[in-house]
Amino acid sequence: MNCIIIDDEPLARAEMQSLINEVSQLEILGKFSNAPAAIEFLKTNEVDLIFLDIEMPLVTGLEFAEMLPKQTLIIFTTAYSQYALKSYELEAVDYLLKPIDKQRLEKAIEKAVLYKELLSRDTVKNTVESNTTDFLFIKADRRYYKINFSEIKFIEGLKDYVVIHTQSQKLITAMNLKTIHQKISEDIFLRVSKSYVVNINFIDSFDNHNIYINDAEIPLGEVYRSAFFTRYSGGSLNLDGN
Repeated sequence: MNCIIIDDEPLARAEMQSLINEVSQLEILGKFSNAPAAIEFLKTNEVDLIFLDIEMPLVTGLEFAEMLPKQTLIIFTTAYSQYALKSYELEAVDYLLKPIDKQRLEKAIEKAVLYKELLSRDTVKNTVESNTTDFLFIKADRRYYKINFSEIKFIEGLKDYVVIHTQSQKLITAMNLKTIHQKISEDIFLRVSKSYVVNINFIDSFDNHNIYINDAEIPLGEVYRSAFFTRYSGGSLNLDGN
C-alpha cells in the first residue's frame, strides 16, 4: 500500500515521513507542500492513502479532499481540533492532531490498510438481501451471512459503502448509511453523525463531541447531538458543558 504526505510545513513533512517509516510498511511515493502540486502528481500516479494537513495556502486540505477520487483514503493531520466533524463528513479514515502520537498513527494506518483490503475484495459486491426485526442477511462470496442486530456494535459510512462492525468481524457492503439504517431496528440503532450509526447497547461512554465503543472513538455530529442526548436523558444533560 502506498501513500503521499501533504503539508505546508517542511518540518512536519519530515516528521510524518519518519513516523510512517517507523510504524508501518507503507511506501511513501512523495511529499508535497501544497495541494496543487499533489494534484499534478495524482494525474499520473495512483495513490492509496493521503496524509493531509488542513490549513494550507492556495487550497485547504478540506477543499482538496472533496476533489479526490472515491477510492483514495485520507488521514487528516492538523494542529486544529475544530475540523474533526467536517473531516468525518468527508469520510476520512482518521483525524490526527499534531504533535502526532506514534501509537495513534499506527492505529490509523492499520485502519486504512484494513479498509483498503476490504474495498479491494469481491466483498464490495455484498448486498443486504433481506432483514427481519432481529437480523439481516448479507450476501457475499456466494453465501448468505446472518448478522444479528445484537452483534452489531456500529456501522460506519465509507465512500460508497458501509462497514458493519460486529463483535467478531467487519463486513462491507455497497449501500449508503441512510438505506441500511432503514433496514435495522430503530429501537437500538441511532444515527449520531453523517458517517455513523451506533448500537446504543454497546456505548461505553460519551461526551459532547464523541461516543466511545470499546477502542472506537465515534464523532457526535452537531445535527444529531440534541436527539442523542434526549434519548439518554430526556434532555436533562447540559449540552454546553465540558
